[in-house]
Amino acid sequence: MGSIIAILLFSLSLIFCLLLKLSVVYALIIGYMIFVIYGLIKGHNLIVLIKKSFEGVLTVKNILLVFILIGMITALWRASGTIAYIVYMGSKLISPSILILLTFLLCSILSVLIGTSLGTAATMGVICASIGKAMGVNPYYIGGAVLSGIYFGDRCSPMSTSALLISELTKTNLYTNIKLMIKTSIIPFIVTCLFYLFLGFKSKVSNISVDVTEIFKQNYNLNIIVIIPAILIIILSILKINVKKTMLVSIVISFIIAMFIQRDSIVALINYSIFGYHHSNERLNLMMKGGGILSMVNVSLIVGISSSYSGIFKETKMLVSLKKHLKDFSKKTSSYFVIFLSSIISGAIACNQSLGTILTNELCGELVEKQKMAIILENTVILLVGLIPWNIAMDVPLKTLDVGIMSGLFAFYLYFLPLWNLFLNFIKERKYKIKI
Repeated sequence: MGSIIAILLFSLSLIFCLLLKLSVVYALIIGYMIFVIYGLIKGHNLIVLIKKSFEGVLTVKNILLVFILIGMITALWRASGTIAYIVYMGSKLISPSILILLTFLLCSILSVLIGTSLGTAATMGVICASIGKAMGVNPYYIGGAVLSGIYFGDRCSPMSTSALLISELTKTNLYTNIKLMIKTSIIPFIVTCLFYLFLGFKSKVSNISVDVTEIFKQNYNLNIIVIIPAILIIILSILKINVKKTMLVSIVISFIIAMFIQRDSIVALINYSIFGYHHSNERLNLMMKGGGILSMVNVSLIVGISSSYSGIFKETKMLVSLKKHLKDFSKKTSSYFVIFLSSIISGAIACNQSLGTILTNELCGELVEKQKMAIILENTVILLVGLIPWNIAMDVPLKTLDVGIMSGLFAFYLYFLPLWNLFLNFIKERKYKIKI
């Protein structure tokens, strides 16, 4: 009972912060104190609890490093003219009516290649958002299409850390999982494409005006060389080079191009890398400003603090009674439905995809056999966390694109797939009960 009260108190602090429009970081700090106090009441040593929480933070050190790289690459691609060139050329090649669908497809392809949602959002996502902004496309439509696309690959790429994590947690074969993931996603994928095509044709958009393209020509040297950082991302991804190394190479090349092609000083580029890109031309600044390491501070705190919870949970065994309640509930409803609900709750509490996945598996792992559990996790928590505003799975990509959380309404794939499989499970359960 004490564990449920602790989780409820933390949930209330989250709701309180959201209502007052405060940073979720405050709720996470309160949550940390609540869980530590719970551990102390249960007789655990304070030093041990703190030590365990630090062990939890260490599990996400690679994610924190990726955040730094994302901040730098999004700023330097702006400074080097990479995004400006693609927007300029895109205005000549892409019809505004298919941009939303194309955004979803391009982000899906790149996320399969590189296996990271955040890396895809910081590269292809930023490019598509920049083109969309220049064309006057509703930014929420583009934001939703980016979210859908980046988690298409994050879910089923052989390079995806989430796919690898689930195969490890459930002791299943990665490639068997991928085959089953593709099988369960065909209908939702097709329907998502149709919805984005419909949104594109109903949107009141126009081709990028001449004066907008002139701004790019006047303020950037649009030499074809500036496209190299983006091409490198694709080539190195196809060659299955580590994502961090791939991004680092692109950052270095962007830095050099910005120095020698765009004539930016080293001091200015370091400044952009830390504080974000900005330009003296106000009209250009509206389209191109952003990025930088400091833009990732808030989300880094979210990941760091929430990841500390996993160590406390393991030490205090505070989820044991909750698991029993979920098992009883699954007998009255269905295992898929319970995992579906648990993934939303875990994603809301964990505030990041990895911990949300671990918590969901910890709570529901005994409800179904391993292979089935792996696919249900891929069809629920991996996607649904991208719809939780304070979870970094949604917060980081949208911050990178500089669009609001309303984009979640248009991230069709993220809820079409879980709901489609929930519906199929309901039909299957019903047929099974009729036979009995």
